[in-house]
Amino acid sequence: MKAAVKKLWPELEWIKDEELKNKVTDCWVYAIENSVLKPEDLEVIPFSLLIKDCTITFMNHKRTCVHLAVEMANIMKKNFGDSIKIDMDTLIAGAILIDVGKLVEYEIADGKLKTSNYGNLVRHPFSGMAIAARFGLSPEIQHIIGTHSKEGDLGKRTVESIIVHHADFVSFDPFKA
Repeated sequence: MKAAVKKLWPELEWIKDEELKNKVTDCWVYAIENSVLKPEDLEVIPFSLLIKDCTITFMNHKRTCVHLAVEMANIMKKNFGDSIKIDMDTLIAGAILIDVGKLVEYEIADGKLKTSNYGNLVRHPFSGMAIAARFGLSPEIQHIIGTHSKEGDLGKRTVESIIVHHADFVSFDPFKA
């Protein structure tokens, strides 16, 4: 399964810290092994069940979000220099993991992918944080997962979380009905 995750996520190689890279990989392995989905399904299923007739795939959205986050961070570092501190490994790991919890919120009913009762009660920011905690990921990475969506709107986001949050919505909002 690790090989399948590495094939899904070539961006894992952008993480410099080997231990962190392995933990992020392990999170995805765990999520897939506890999902009704197979790795290849992620290249086909819509990235959101909230968008009618969504043609953008889960991995297309996810990969776009990660790339946008990294590009934004690089531009900010270039333009702001030492005035801003961005931990790129934390940012990349968090961006790769923000939707890992979605895998455990799905079920297949009548041959269709839908959100399960669990998924309706425990949205993916929470289940994703639990998966990250299970594998010993830092509070900073858990924070990105937990605050990337609307659940984070009432709290204070770190710089990395702000960037990932906006990258996620830039690659989501244009497709809303």
